Amino acid sequence: MSKILAGTVVSCKKAKTVVVAVETRRPHPLYKKLVRQIKKYKAHNENFNLSAGDKVKIMETRPQSKEKHFKVIEVLKKE
Repeated sequence: MSKILAGTVVSCKKAKTVVVAVETRRPHPLYKKLVRQIKKYKAHNENFNLSAGDKVKIMETRPQSKEKHFKVIEVLKKE
């Protein structure tokens, strides 16, 4: 089963690659307050014309390069 995540495009300066920031909220183990965690993923972007601020869905795939293991499958909202 492939992992599917939704996030915001942070950078689109590389050719066919975008950096997507995915935010998750998890309870702190001791204090039980919701803590926001942001992780950045490099994703392969072949056909979409994206810019910073766009909301996208990414899916885990085979490794495209050393750090790129996701690809953009859908654009949720253009900025």
